[in-house]
Amino acid sequence: MVNAPDAPVLVDLRGLKCPIPALKTRKALQSTPPGGRIRVECTDPLAVIDIPHLLNTTGDVLEAQERENGIVVFVIRKAG
Repeated sequence: MVNAPDAPVLVDLRGLKCPIPALKTRKALQSTPPGGRIRVECTDPLAVIDIPHLLNTTGDVLEAQERENGIVVFVIRKAG
C-alpha cells in the first residue's frame, strides 16, 4: 500500500518513557520538510504534556491529539 502524498509519516514510540518520546519527536521533526506531517504514537501518559510543550518551543503545529486503545496519537505539521 502506498501512502497518499499528504499522509503523515508514522513515528512509533509505544513503550518508551519520558523524556524519550519528546526527544524522538523533536528528532523526527528535524528531518521532516516544512509542511510535512508526522503521526506520533506513544503509550507514555506524560506525552500529553511533553509533546505539546515541545511544539510550543519549536513552533510546529499540533493538528490532532487523541487516544486510541490506550495509545496517545499526535498529528503534527512541521512549521515553515
